[in-house]
Amino acid sequence: METLANLESFVRSAESGSFSAAARRLALTPAAVSRNVAMLERNLGVRLFQRSTRKLTLTEAGEAFLAAIGDNLKSLQNAIAAVSADDGQPAGVLKISVAPSFGLDYLLPLLPEFLQRYPRVRPEWHFENRAVDLIAEGYDAAIGGGFELATGVVARTLAALHVIAFASPAYLARHPLPADPSGLIELDGIVMRSLSSGRIRTWNMRTVQGDEVAAAMRETIVVNDPAAVREAALLGLGVAMLAVPDVLPWLESGELVRVLPRWWADAGALSLYYPSRQLLPGKTRSFIDFVVEAFEREDYARRFAGSLG
Repeated sequence: METLANLESFVRSAESGSFSAAARRLALTPAAVSRNVAMLERNLGVRLFQRSTRKLTLTEAGEAFLAAIGDNLKSLQNAIAAVSADDGQPAGVLKISVAPSFGLDYLLPLLPEFLQRYPRVRPEWHFENRAVDLIAEGYDAAIGGGFELATGVVARTLAALHVIAFASPAYLARHPLPADPSGLIELDGIVMRSLSSGRIRTWNMRTVQGDEVAAAMRETIVVNDPAAVREAALLGLGVAMLAVPDVLPWLESGELVRVLPRWWADAGALSLYYPSRQLLPGKTRSFIDFVVEAFEREDYARRFAGSLG
């Protein structure tokens, strides 16, 4: 009987065409994946891959074996996940993707409590400003906004993402406040260039009464990272716009002040993304429940709402 590790290594290698790519998805080394596949070939008595320096190619026997496995591997994984969930001890590598600013400010401080509750889970958290492909890249979950909901991916909304204008008290003491978002053009603007599109994002701001005005920002300082935008504002260099979670601690401490407190822009939702499975692995389910619990405890949905003024 083949071990699940050997079968997983074979299937992921076949899907990606590379031991290295399969290793990243399985949280193993390429050597370990290659060894698992070689053991499978030896036990079956057939060669499953044609190996070259560039790519793996399935042999005729390999193609037939992959087709025969079909969805049976997923069924086995789901069965193991169910057992893991039932014994009350979630375990394994938990691969998460999260934006650096949100991850460092809100998620990482929760890690000690999470590990105390689930000591057999090993976090592998990637802090990155991009929408990852959860299934292709082997992530268990991701937290962020703007992800495309590919087939097999579920999004659970955690809070609204509202973008607001803000500046330091020192800067605002030297400049008159605008009456509405169109007046932001008269102030020094700290703006962000998108890493993906290369463009500077513009916003239409609104009020609870239904007013809507374009926020015209002067491009005085241009950066490509939300943390840099925030730091430039803390230095008193101008007015900036970011989602509330990126600046909440500094707003609550008074180091930053909201400009136009009645106005905000809608940037969608902050969501928890995870692959859709009939039976989620215990490690993933425990992480989802833990994050949702933390959001409720800290009242983040209300505190992140820019519409409250």
